[in-house]
Amino acid sequence: MPPSRLETQFAQSLIAAGLPTPMREYRFHPDRLWRMDFAWPQRWPPVAVEIEGGIWRRSGRHVRGKGFTEDCVKYSEAAILGWVVLRFTAEHIKSGYAIETLRKALQL
Repeated sequence: MPPSRLETQFAQSLIAAGLPTPMREYRFHPDRLWRMDFAWPQRWPPVAVEIEGGIWRRSGRHVRGKGFTEDCVKYSEAAILGWVVLRFTAEHIKSGYAIETLRKALQL
């Protein structure tokens, strides 16, 4: 699947901030096909970023009941495997909060 507009904006802000290059659409679970939008699996603890779009328009699977419930399972399983999962909205990306928070999580 091609990256969303928000994912592209986030990727550009990573480059501008000089942060390490992530793996995209990283499959983190040994049995499930779940993927993280951005991942730094070589870090300890491993860090992942999920870009949450469509929250104000209520469009997309992530903000509907079934999709939200499935995401809860995905994020819980990631936590059990030791992942730090950061979730960012468009506002977080635009304000710089996403990059600031990611820098802390990557311990840079």
